[in-house]
Amino acid sequence: MYFQAEQKGVKYEITVNETRHHWDVSLKPEGKDWIHYHIPKETYTEMDDAITFLFNNSSYVLDCAGSGTDYTVYTRGSYRTIKIFNDEMLLHESLKRDSAMAETNQLSAGMPGKIVKVFVGEGQAVTKNSPLLVIEAMKMENELRASRDAVIGRIFVKAGDVVESGGPLISFQNENKK
Repeated sequence: MYFQAEQKGVKYEITVNETRHHWDVSLKPEGKDWIHYHIPKETYTEMDDAITFLFNNSSYVLDCAGSGTDYTVYTRGSYRTIKIFNDEMLLHESLKRDSAMAETNQLSAGMPGKIVKVFVGEGQAVTKNSPLLVIEAMKMENELRASRDAVIGRIFVKAGDVVESGGPLISFQNENKK
């Protein structure tokens, strides 16, 4: 599974892959390289609303409570507040293009995905709600539309490209004054 999280203003990308005997957890703090962890299941125990496990010769008790994107995690004698975005939440955020495009001159991927089709060309004037491209994420095709009148600047992707979360898709030259 793919997640994004934020704690104390630091953003992280997180992948968790479960096998029969272990979890592979990878973390990527914003602007840094991926860090990979291999956690054996043999040291893992569930209790009521918490879990315990051994990691790097240390014992951890982990309790988590929250809803939506806001979670409070208790471990190692302290509480931490973390925002967690799973695939579904990231998909919904990526479809909320009105605020993202209005504030910047670039459309970026809200989550990892594959470009299915690009409807526009560089230098082309588009009006609000014009289709820009289709991206496949979570096995769903999502059409991204212009949130305002604009002129296409640069197109960073083509059909078949795989994009990472936050990757640039299209830049805009300026607003189209008609």
